[in-house]
Amino acid sequence: MFRKPALSFGRLQTNWSNSLRRTLATSSSGIPQNLTEKIVQKYAVGLAPGKVVQSGDYVSIKPSHCMSHDNSWPVAMKFMGLGATRIKDNRQVVMTLDHDVQNKTEKNLLKYKNIENFAKKQGVDFYPAGRGIGHQIMVEEGYAFPYNLTVASDSHSNTYGGVGCLGTPIVRTDAASIWATGQTWWQIPPVAQVELQGRLPAGVSGKDVIVALCGVFNNDEVLNHAIEFVGDGLAHLSVDERLTIANMTTEWGALSGLFPVDDVLINWYKERVQRLPQPHPRVSEQSVRNIEENVIEADSNAVYAKKLTLDLDSLSPYVSGPNSVKISTALADLAAQNLKIHKAYLVSCTNSRLSDIDAAANVIRGHKVAEGVEFYIGAASSNVQADAEANGSWKTLLDAGAIPLPAGCGPCIGLGAGLLKDGEVGISATNRNFKGRMGSRDALAYLASPEVVAASAALGRMGFPEELEDKAFPAADSIRNSITIPKVEATAEATTAGDILPGFPESIEGELVLCDADNINTDAIYPGKYTYQDDVPREKMAEVCMENYDPDFGKKTKAGDIIISGFNFGTGSSREQAATAILARDMRMVIAGSFGNIFSRNSINNALLTLEIPALINMLREKYNKEGVTKDITQRTGWFVKYDVKNSTVTVRDGPEGPVVLTQKVGELGKNLQEIIVKGGLEGWVKAEIQK
Repeated sequence: MFRKPALSFGRLQTNWSNSLRRTLATSSSGIPQNLTEKIVQKYAVGLAPGKVVQSGDYVSIKPSHCMSHDNSWPVAMKFMGLGATRIKDNRQVVMTLDHDVQNKTEKNLLKYKNIENFAKKQGVDFYPAGRGIGHQIMVEEGYAFPYNLTVASDSHSNTYGGVGCLGTPIVRTDAASIWATGQTWWQIPPVAQVELQGRLPAGVSGKDVIVALCGVFNNDEVLNHAIEFVGDGLAHLSVDERLTIANMTTEWGALSGLFPVDDVLINWYKERVQRLPQPHPRVSEQSVRNIEENVIEADSNAVYAKKLTLDLDSLSPYVSGPNSVKISTALADLAAQNLKIHKAYLVSCTNSRLSDIDAAANVIRGHKVAEGVEFYIGAASSNVQADAEANGSWKTLLDAGAIPLPAGCGPCIGLGAGLLKDGEVGISATNRNFKGRMGSRDALAYLASPEVVAASAALGRMGFPEELEDKAFPAADSIRNSITIPKVEATAEATTAGDILPGFPESIEGELVLCDADNINTDAIYPGKYTYQDDVPREKMAEVCMENYDPDFGKKTKAGDIIISGFNFGTGSSREQAATAILARDMRMVIAGSFGNIFSRNSINNALLTLEIPALINMLREKYNKEGVTKDITQRTGWFVKYDVKNSTVTVRDGPEGPVVLTQKVGELGKNLQEIIVKGGLEGWVKAEIQK
């Protein structure tokens, strides 16, 4: 029986079984921590004595490893532009070539050679084009390892959570900072707990789990959250399935997707030790024994911003799309439509591991790719391909008519052979199906599991593996779900006030200027036509700030104002001018319900403060709705905010000296983050560190 998912919000208890010895309980301070906070505690530097990190805190982190791929050369240029000459810790940095590996032009080969030469000169670990996708290498070679905090200048660093490693993305300036100083900053996000109950039915995979989550909880419920997966269902999910789910928490909007260290993972590592050449610098009997004997887990009374439940028993094969990860449909519904496909893909860091290739081979064995269909396959790494060749799965796919690609990203990001053309329909085991990402904007892209992709390639239309055996597929049941508003629990407050560095203001004050919209993107904040003009003066940046949102923004605002906006402010591209244009208007802070993560990082990196206060934007919206005020796009509110940095408190008054309408505790802005702001941003801080 193929069914749609049953899901719910609500308070959960962590109840997965794990025979491993627990050695770490609630911190000695008595302040409970979840698993994310405990790992950050390990890798945070410069903390005040006794400081227990919590969601919302800004902290400096020294990650165990930092990976960059084809963007290593732009990062190197920024690194050298800072005046740096030697990487601070060459054991911390990993470079891989994986994105544009099919591109043999002189320009790309020169870039690849520059990266290789730079890596050799710096003595960092380097993996050439063809070795595999960086995220897969990070897992295979143990750079991403249980209880590590490992980052990469790529949005799918979340993948590392599949092996109990807190993985999260950074931007290029962060990578250059880590190369030069060993560290960067992070604001610990709110943490959502996702309980997986039950067991997946036959024919349903980890890909179906994350596709269902992205499609059903599609209203930014976990936007910019860290996710911790718990529940009895974990015992029935393989490590490969966990890696797939963690990988696509990026598409769900999260900053990380962390699975616990349990018997399934420990046994997986024990098997890897037997297969890897020993001694191995990171994956050895001793390193596995260390994590087995020193388990870290969330405290029983840890705080979670949101708690969701997914009943694995209720799932059937699901498909994402077209052209959106936030649309998911039961395969049964799509199969009934006889939807013809033109291209199929088994590539990417999401679903090209050995188990995925084996699953696709088992489906298509004895069949041929349908006439008029192109089926592209690329292993996640050369090691994976070698294993698939050794067990016969690779040959099975080639015999069926699949077209091999080198181990790398390729068509997943619209590079190389096999891209979608106008009017074509593609089904892919990748992670993103954004309009135009895999080729033409006039094509339709769907995401599905390797089994469904292989079956569809053979059928010539979207369909079930069972259909290749002339078995009928059952119709999907009506959806069974229960969604309630999540209960948000207050984060434990710090018991002491923070220190203020010389040169950093003890408070920041200004009138709130309301830009009442959600999803204000970077093009609205700083028009794209100026983005690649390198000589735009500060005065012009100030003039065009927010003009695509409101052409009269400049007339309605003044220096010292504080923008207050809705949710997911700064979504879109990574242009740092979205932050620097606001600073050019002499505005030092933006408050919003939530921020796009890239905007948040670019803001701090350029010394623009951001605060997430959902209650404040909701209060203003309620105020104007009640009063029936006809709002301009930009509205001066008459409400004045004071951010008390030392006590991590925001106070809002109706008028400069009027009654208090809101007092809100916010995350602590640590001394290390203050120092970045005082130095004018991350680049200024790095230069100062180098001069030391």
